[in-house]
Amino acid sequence: MRHILFTIVFLYISVSTFAQIQQNPLASKDVEAQKKWVDSVYKSLSLEEKVGQLYMVQVMSNHDQTAKAKIVDLIRTHHIGGIIYSLGGPVRQAKLNNELQALSKTPLLIGMDAEWGLSMRLDSTYAFPWNMTLGAIKDHTLIEQTGKQIGEHCKRLGVHFNFAPVVDINTNPLNPIIGNRSFGEDRDNVTEKSLAFMKGMQNVGVLASAKHFPGHGDTDQDSHKTLPTISFNEKRIDSIELYPYRKLITEGLSSVMVAHLKVPSLEPSGYPSSLSKYIVTDILKEKLGFQGLIFTDALDMKGAADFKEVGSIDLAAFKAGNDVMLMSEDVAIGVSKIIEAYNAGEITEARLELSVKKILQAKYKVGLNKYEPIGLNNLSTDLKRLKDDILYEELLENALTIVKNEKDLLPLRQLEDKTIAYVKMGDDQGSVFLDELKKYTRVHQVEADSLVNLMAKLQDYNTVVIGLHRSNQNPWKSYQFTETELTWLYEIARTHKVVLDVFVKPYALSDLANIENIESIVVSYQNSKIAQEKSAQLIFGAIESKGALPVSIGNYFKVGDGIQNNAINRLSYTVPERVGMDSKKLNKIDSLAMKAIKGKMTPGIQLLVARKGKVIYNKSFGKHTYSGKEIVEFDNIYDVASLTKILATLPLLMELEEKGEVTLDTKLSQILPSYKKSNKANITLKAMLSHYARLRPWEPFYAHTLDSVTKRPSAKYYRTEPSEKFNIEVANNLYLRSDYPDSIQKIIKDSELLSRTQYRYSDFPYYILKKYIENYYDRTLDFLVQEHFYKSLGANYTMYNPYHKISNKKIVPTEIDDYYRFQEVHGYVHDMGAAMQNGVGGHAGVFSNANDVAKIMQLFLQKGFYGGKRYFKPETLDKFNQCYFCDKGNRRGIGFDKPQLGEDGPTCGCISLNSFGHSGFTGTYAWADPEEEIVYVFLANRTYPSATQNLLLKENIRTEIQRLIYEAIIEQ
Repeated sequence: MRHILFTIVFLYISVSTFAQIQQNPLASKDVEAQKKWVDSVYKSLSLEEKVGQLYMVQVMSNHDQTAKAKIVDLIRTHHIGGIIYSLGGPVRQAKLNNELQALSKTPLLIGMDAEWGLSMRLDSTYAFPWNMTLGAIKDHTLIEQTGKQIGEHCKRLGVHFNFAPVVDINTNPLNPIIGNRSFGEDRDNVTEKSLAFMKGMQNVGVLASAKHFPGHGDTDQDSHKTLPTISFNEKRIDSIELYPYRKLITEGLSSVMVAHLKVPSLEPSGYPSSLSKYIVTDILKEKLGFQGLIFTDALDMKGAADFKEVGSIDLAAFKAGNDVMLMSEDVAIGVSKIIEAYNAGEITEARLELSVKKILQAKYKVGLNKYEPIGLNNLSTDLKRLKDDILYEELLENALTIVKNEKDLLPLRQLEDKTIAYVKMGDDQGSVFLDELKKYTRVHQVEADSLVNLMAKLQDYNTVVIGLHRSNQNPWKSYQFTETELTWLYEIARTHKVVLDVFVKPYALSDLANIENIESIVVSYQNSKIAQEKSAQLIFGAIESKGALPVSIGNYFKVGDGIQNNAINRLSYTVPERVGMDSKKLNKIDSLAMKAIKGKMTPGIQLLVARKGKVIYNKSFGKHTYSGKEIVEFDNIYDVASLTKILATLPLLMELEEKGEVTLDTKLSQILPSYKKSNKANITLKAMLSHYARLRPWEPFYAHTLDSVTKRPSAKYYRTEPSEKFNIEVANNLYLRSDYPDSIQKIIKDSELLSRTQYRYSDFPYYILKKYIENYYDRTLDFLVQEHFYKSLGANYTMYNPYHKISNKKIVPTEIDDYYRFQEVHGYVHDMGAAMQNGVGGHAGVFSNANDVAKIMQLFLQKGFYGGKRYFKPETLDKFNQCYFCDKGNRRGIGFDKPQLGEDGPTCGCISLNSFGHSGFTGTYAWADPEEEIVYVFLANRTYPSATQNLLLKENIRTEIQRLIYEAIIEQ
């Protein structure tokens, strides 16, 4: 009756499908040559050698000589057909493989469990994401590419069979073995991903093995420890568990691995599926029409090894229809039992020939008819390729899944209104995640030894990002919340907006009794470095969310759930090749940066390059000072000097121009009544900001305040203690008279104009504009730029007067001043005129790091849009990024510097005329190119310890680096 029912079920399968099944997946393109080689080798084998071909034995390249000797004996004495490598290193494995292949009369078929890359079995980093992660990806071409690149790794290491993909449909969250190894619970999703993976791998010549037949997905037992039971009826097994096999078989699947399972509806005797003739022969071979190789799972596993009542397990497995015995408990006994059965007539020659010739066909198909040893040169390099890193990134970007997003909390916007804390849960590190979050805005990690203390510390925050981080070492590691963590999570969510991000398999969310108070939930699947980086980028909208849950989770989420969010044009971080740049060429920048430091052109440097909205180079070099110990780090800030002009004053002016308060033709007398009777009354903003208004370059305002005899700060103007009259802090314990900024403005207003109109760079326009902007808003410039731009941009490392706000250890000093302040200038603005305005100048005074400067330059590059917010209209940027006096030999835009019109100028000469930027006296430089979509930021303190020499400029370090950036562009 059982057989009749199963036959009826299979009538639903179309005749056309069976027609496709009849193809032999082990046949090579030169099938006649293959047949000739197979027949020839088969005839040359003795009975013992034929039976030996049925065995693949586990080898660990990190084992001692005794273990190696046992394998050598198996090759020489029992003529085993293949080896399964497990544990060790790739170079050791390759060397051992070459040795063992040299001992074998018939080349060995080499297999590995490399479901997510070689790291599954090797002590290496050649890893790809787990299947559960891949299961969240909608783009199946990425899965095919994964199979291909894993296949390329296998092939390079001399591996012919990868025991992948896992096609088990995991419908049981408590499954201890499959779980992360499955693509998920939806049969169509699992099938399509398995097929894509198989095609990718087999297209590069590595044979796939679908496992674990007939289906290991719905059990909560470990087959390494017991014999799991699959207690479903035939109809259910046919419609779910067997579903992927049909499709893969019709598409050329090379092999199948049979699981050790108890399946009463298919094998009432209680025999494991691996020993069941009905399951292996009647269903797999006859009903499904499979002609490829059939492997047992490891015969030394509890599920098979303890099943003694069938006699010889190896013999029973062979009789059931398996072709290859994996990891037999005792090869010698198994071989003798099979030979004994052959001699007794229990096994026919035809039966033996069928399996051995299939094995030989596989050997021919993978090229073992022309065997060559594995090349050892560059092996490790070949197994850790840039293209693998790129693919890993793409896979994680496509997998990350937002499963809840109440009131569209994600991506996080309106950063000016958010105070964000990060709380780490789990027993693994989350530092990469935290560091990446900090690239977008101010985020503090909050820790406590009790819930009471934690909640007290969180009172100052309105948004909490909670990360559950558990080991990424392997997919079987613990993934659940602890009871304490759940309690803390619920309490935090009760009083705060919460983003919960789980860096484990989705089933962790099953522990949540209530999600009502949790606004946003992200599933990041793994706790790898890339997963942490990409998840942080997702939270801030630098990348879009694309993933969909591969499994259902409790009562809250079902398979396929996933909220799709668009990116909101914040900078993301990736490798150069993803935006058409060459990493090797770009890395030449390192040597130029080190040349500058070794040549004492500057003690340290921060360097950043972005293209197409992605940061592709972000490095720090050197130290804060030549003799100091402070290494330049990502979050250290530099005095950016004249970059202040375009990072602070100019955007505020753009706002006012866009509001109609001024135009480029507005005259000074119109915005500052005090200029009506001056010689500058009719100077327009256009002329002034193009440095084409006959304004003097600068004035040494500080010199007027020095004692004529001592040449030190005069007591008339300075005090060492602050007071109402002396409250402008120009340096540590040095306070200028509070009325002196008015004197500066008068000096500028009354200054003579240059004798003729020509391009002449001047700081005066920014002193003047500072006064106008502050008058207009009745607020100081530092407050205005924070409120209008920096806070919402997440430019939390950008500020005036950092000595008030952060540790000096994070601030790079600019000079040992021996002419005005007579001390190390550290945390105070270097520019004297800005210092005399309480550190807040329109022309200088801003401190920042390269990452923040890049945000502002990217805002300009994106025509006024960043982070989901429009700051300016595109036409406003176009208006300011225009050279109005080029015909007069003046290259300048409105506030922005522009490329040179002749040979000499501020750029490498290899950049588009549409580009723009600025440089700063302290050694800083920022440039953006709309045509190539490149942002380049260079921060330095070349003025330390003395500003008198400018070797950085003389050696053209900044522009030579710019040239290297453009040389790194890959021609399309």
